[in-house]
Amino acid sequence: MTSDTKRAMPRSCLPILLGMILGGCQMLPPDGATRREPAEVIDIGGEAPDATPSSEGRVPRQVAFPADEYADLEKTGNAALSGRLTLDTAAGSVAGDAQTVSVAPITTYSAEAAEQALAGRSVAPADPRARAYTHTTRTDADGYFVLRGLPAGNFYVSASLVDPSDGRRRIIIHQVSLSEGQHRELQLNR
Repeated sequence: MTSDTKRAMPRSCLPILLGMILGGCQMLPPDGATRREPAEVIDIGGEAPDATPSSEGRVPRQVAFPADEYADLEKTGNAALSGRLTLDTAAGSVAGDAQTVSVAPITTYSAEAAEQALAGRSVAPADPRARAYTHTTRTDADGYFVLRGLPAGNFYVSASLVDPSDGRRRIIIHQVSLSEGQHRELQLNR
């Protein structure tokens, strides 16, 4: 194994780690055609730095798990989110082939993890109670994904891609609102 391969292996785990940090581990496969609607999306954080965790390890969480805040949230529902994961580079757009996409409810707890991820830091693993509210899936070969069974609410949608021009992994986080039974399409890109 070369030293470049050894360095790249931890980065390849970042999308899964980000999903766990933001809260969850429910896997749903990409599938079928869906009704498309424009998504109301807010890109947070502007230019995020390289998403490689620091060599010192994980940042301790400052926000304790807010059980009361999560008690008011649903874990599942009948809303859906689909879209495509891409990264705009100097050489053109790169699609997210077989990348993890995570959808976590916006809470004070997940906001801390999102802020740290955008700053290029990894926080301590999420409380298992938070992970029960997060949905994840993997993109297909062209970067498309579908998540069904989502509750209504406001969510962070996150993923990461390696920029082929410099080999750095880039975190992509958007915010989206879903109503009951709604299907939204999201262009998850940076």
